[in-house]
Amino acid sequence: MTPVEIRTLFSPEGQALLAELADYAPGEELALASRLRRTHPPELVSAALTQARLRQRAGAKFGPDAPRMYFTANGVEQSTRASVAAHRAARFAELGATRVADLCCGIGGDAIALARAGLGVLAVDRDPEACAAAEANAAALGLADRIEVVCADVTAVDTAGCDALFTDPARRTARGRTFDPEAYSPPLSWALAAASAGRFRCAAVKVAPGIPHEAVPDGVEAEWVSESGDVKEAALWFGTAPAAASPHRATLLPSSASLAGGRLPDPPSAPVGRFLYEPDGAVIRAHLVAEVAAELGGATLIDPTIAYLSSERLTATPYASAYRITDVLPFNLKRLRALLREREVGNLTVKKRGSAVEPEELRRKVKPAGPNAATVFLTRADGAPTMLVGHPAAAG
Repeated sequence: MTPVEIRTLFSPEGQALLAELADYAPGEELALASRLRRTHPPELVSAALTQARLRQRAGAKFGPDAPRMYFTANGVEQSTRASVAAHRAARFAELGATRVADLCCGIGGDAIALARAGLGVLAVDRDPEACAAAEANAAALGLADRIEVVCADVTAVDTAGCDALFTDPARRTARGRTFDPEAYSPPLSWALAAASAGRFRCAAVKVAPGIPHEAVPDGVEAEWVSESGDVKEAALWFGTAPAAASPHRATLLPSSASLAGGRLPDPPSAPVGRFLYEPDGAVIRAHLVAEVAAELGGATLIDPTIAYLSSERLTATPYASAYRITDVLPFNLKRLRALLREREVGNLTVKKRGSAVEPEELRRKVKPAGPNAATVFLTRADGAPTMLVGHPAAAG
C-alpha cells in the first residue's frame, strides 16, 4: 500500500470501514466491494479491503495487535514474528541498551517490541510505504513517543544518540530470495562492520537460519530462535560477554529456554536405547546437540551423522522431545505394514532424518488403520537404514 492509501484510512470514514471489514469473509469480497462503493469513495474502499486482507494474514505473526495495525504486502511476509521480536527486545534491555537504531525497520515489528521493552527507537527504512506503516503502527499502539521513524538509506543515517544497533538486511532482490550475503540490502559485510565498530554498547544483525558457522565472526554470539519447534531466525550478537566461551545459543519459544555452548565434542554413537530424543531445530542449527547429550547424562547418537540422541533413561529437558522406543527394525515397508496392522495403528506420525523416503509416501504404502497411535522414525542407525517405532514420552 502507498503512504497516501495508508493515510486515507486514518479518517473517521476510513476507520469505520476498517471496523466493518474486521471479520469479513474473503469469499464475499466482490459483493461487499460493490455495496461499499455505492456509499464510499472507490479508492477508500479498495484501500480498506486491502488492509483488511493484510490484517487477517498478519494475525499469525502479530496476534491481537494485528486488527489495529497497518501493513504492506511485503511487511506481512518479511516482518519479525511478535514473539521473536519480544525476545530480542528483552535481550537488548538486559544488555543495558536505552535507545536502539532499528535499521531496515520495515513496518515496525521489531521497533514495537523494543518500545514495549522500555527502549527508545530510531526506526529507519528507505521504503516510504514501510515507513508510513511503521509510523501508523507506532501511533495505533500508543508508542509514538518512543519510536522515531526516518525514511532514509540506512547506510547514511545518523545514529548519534543510540547506544545499540539492530540491523535486519533485506534478503530479497527483484529476482526473489537471495542466499548471497553480499546481495543483501545492505550487504552483510556492511551490517557486520557497523555492529562491530565499537560505537554501540551492543548490537545484533539478523541473518538467515542457514548461515554457515564459519561465516560467524570470532567473538560474536550466534543465536538461533525457534517457536514451537520451528526455527524462525538467527541473529549475530555483539557485546555479549560469554560469546568467546559460548559462541552459539539456541533459544526456544514460547518457554524462553536458552542453551549456550558450542565447544563440546560430538557425543559417541551407540545402539538405540529405550528412549529416543529429538533435539529442537534451533539446537541442531546451533550445533548444540552435544550439550543436550551432556544434560541428559551422557546420551549417545544413534549414528555419527544423525541428530537423534538415545538413552536407557528418561530425563526431562526443554531442548528435545522424548519418545519411548518399542521397536528397532531394518527398513522394510512390508514388515512395518504388518506391525502397524497387528497393533491397529491408524493415527501414524512419521518423522524422517537421513532417509530419502517421504512421510506421505510411507503413509500411502502402509495404509494405517485402527484406533491406536504410534510414531515412526525413518532414519539411519550405525549407518544402516532403520525404522524406529515408539510413542511420545513425558518425564514424570
